[in-house]
Order: sequence, then structure tokens, then C-alpha cells
Amino acid sequence: MVDYSLFPRKQILCIDMKSFYASCSAVIEGLDPLTCYLAVVGDVDRQGSIVLAASPRLKSEFGIKTGCRRFEIPNDPRIEIVEPKMSTYLRLSTEITRLFHRYVPKEAIHTYSVDESFLQLDGANHLWGDAKTVAYQIRDELEREFQLPCAIGIGPNMLLAKLCLDLEAKKKVVAEWRYEDVAEKLWPVTPLREMWGIGRRMEKRLNSMGIFTVGQLANYDLERLEAKFGIMGNQLYHHAWGIDLSEIGAPIMEGQISFGKSQILLRDYTDEAEVKHVILEICEEVARRARTHKMAGRTISLSVGYSKDEFGGGFHRSRSIPEPTNVTMELYRVCLELFHENFEKKTVRQLAVTLSNIVPDESMQLNLFDPDQPKRRELGYAMDLIRRRHGSGALLRAVSYTPGGTAVFRSKLVGGHKS
Repeated sequence: MVDYSLFPRKQILCIDMKSFYASCSAVIEGLDPLTCYLAVVGDVDRQGSIVLAASPRLKSEFGIKTGCRRFEIPNDPRIEIVEPKMSTYLRLSTEITRLFHRYVPKEAIHTYSVDESFLQLDGANHLWGDAKTVAYQIRDELEREFQLPCAIGIGPNMLLAKLCLDLEAKKKVVAEWRYEDVAEKLWPVTPLREMWGIGRRMEKRLNSMGIFTVGQLANYDLERLEAKFGIMGNQLYHHAWGIDLSEIGAPIMEGQISFGKSQILLRDYTDEAEVKHVILEICEEVARRARTHKMAGRTISLSVGYSKDEFGGGFHRSRSIPEPTNVTMELYRVCLELFHENFEKKTVRQLAVTLSNIVPDESMQLNLFDPDQPKRRELGYAMDLIRRRHGSGALLRAVSYTPGGTAVFRSKLVGGHKS
């Protein structure tokens, strides 16, 4: 048993803007976000284009959700299909964060994504009231000022606030979980991937151990979990009990930090050389993201997805290297090894590269047999500086100007989509 009296009881709100892209576009079109049938599609003229967001009514009545394709949307006169307006979405997201500043200082706000934020209310109760009162006030102000709906989960820590949001508040608009609710509300959750922080691969590993519900995870032997998963086993166990000591602004799953980028290609790639060109572009972006945070990683992962015309499938493989890196060509070298070892010479439609096992890049050690390593590292930072000052398209590799390259096209997008 866990003694909850030993853990802090904060007042955390997790605020999610419902179907944010679709709701914003609905308001722009003069429609009610909760009653209209609207889909935001990457490219309305391409039948294979991805649905980026769907209004709640479109999801519930037609089953259209994020990730569906344009051709899956029924030919119904009630359905509006619009292209994304990413710059508008980002501007609205910024204005919503400014609204949160009316209630708490910036240090008490953690912007988790463009449409989701955490707020810590401790110390502001004498001004605004208890957590539920503040939640309803924020909901009303968002509807009044932006005509945008939201859902708010309340918890004693970031984890329970997020779980409350995902598992209850999205149906009730505002909900609150306490430590005392964990056994009743969290433990019955199954499949395990419904638990925030557990993906499909982790779920399979836990299932193989006879763990199928969060309650079974909470009551599993802690030493056996640590022996199987290391520190992650300890985190999984305590998260199943609703315990989370993360501070606002800190990653909730310590040890889960990684830098990655995935890309659904605009067409089928049948030429192996063109696939390698895009892999290099993605490695460049992943390395840049790592350098932005002054981090480096030891484990490089490559995912390749084949075209549905060839019945889909693909592979995901990882390789660890002796020394951490954030140098583009070092990532690319490992990705090429993984590619040559696993590629089945099929048509490629999706690629992803991830850098994990992260450490501060001060941990990168000099190699006596590679005297140019510091120069390559500094070159990466110099290229990043040029791109920050003059735009992401100011400095591109030559492969980006080949027929298979995508970086030139994507440099004109905002958030990967039309502005």
C-alpha cells in the first residue's frame, strides 16, 4: 500500500481545447464547433491527404478522426472540408495562454502542446476560489472570448490531472480526481495503452507478464518490475498508484525524453536513393532539435512504413552507439545501417527517426581517433544559428533540391502544414 499522506496535494488543472484545429476553423467559418460537421485536411485537393482534426460531431456521427484520409470522408452536404490555417491556430494558442496569465504567473503554466496546458493554482485560491471554481471560470471565459470549447481535468499532481482529463473530463467538461479516487477510477482501466505514458510496445510487454489492467500493475511486485524495466518499472508502479512528483514545466515521464520526427511522404517512394535523401533530411531536423536543447543521444531509431498498396507493414529498429551524438551525419550513418539491414525493397510512404537515451551534450567525449569530431559538432550549431536568423530554408543540404527531397517544400509550411 502507498501512504498518500507522504505526497503533496497540489491544485493542478490540465486544460485541453476540444478538437482545437477543427474548432478554430469552425469559428472562422462562422459555425458552432460543437454542432457543425467539419474536417481540417492537409490538402483538400488530394484524396490521400490526412485529416488533421475533426469536429466532435463529425467524430461521433461519422467516425472521422485525426489520421483518417480525405477519401474516407463521406460525400455529405453537411460536412465542411477546409485546409489548415496553422499561423492562425498558433496565434490563438498564444492568446489563450495570455488568458491563463490572468489567473496564475507564467512560472505556474506549462504549455504541453498547442492545445493543452497545465496550470498550478496553489497560492491563488484567495483570489479566485477553489480549483473547480477556477476551472469553470476559465471554461466560460474561453467560450465567451474565443467561442472555443474545452475540457479540464483537476488533480493533486500533473499525472492525475492529465489522467482525469483523458478518462473523465473529456466527457463531462470539468472533472476532479483525488488520490482517494485512484482505486475506483484508475485501476479498472484497460487496455493498458489507455493509461497515459504506456504505449503499445510497453503494453505488450506488460501483457506478457500477466498485467492487463492498471490495478494489476499497481499490485504487481515492485522488485520484479524494476528487474524487468529498471527505473521505468519504478515509475510505472508509482504512476499506477497516481504518484507523480514532477514540477510544472518538467517532463512528467523522466527518462522518456527523446527527439524525433516522423513524416508521411507526399507520394509513394519507389527509388531507394530518394528514400535515403529524405532520411538524411529527417536526421538533420532531429539533430537540430537535440542541439536546440543542448542534448545528445546514444540510441538512434529508424522506422519505415510501406505503402498500403503493398499491404502496409514496415519495420522499426534501434541501435545504440558508444558515445552520445547530435551530429547529423553520425545519426545518418546509423540510420543507413539499419535501413540496409531491414529494407525489403518495397514502396515507402512513411519515415521516422528518433534520438533517445539522452544526456547533456557536455557529456560528449573527445575521441583520439577522430580529431575532427569537435569541428562537426560546432558546425551543427553554426548551421542552426544561420537558420534561426534567416529561416529554416536559408541553409539546406543538396539532397533537398533533388526530386525526392521534401525540405524545400516543408520550409514554406507552418507546423508542417499550410499557414
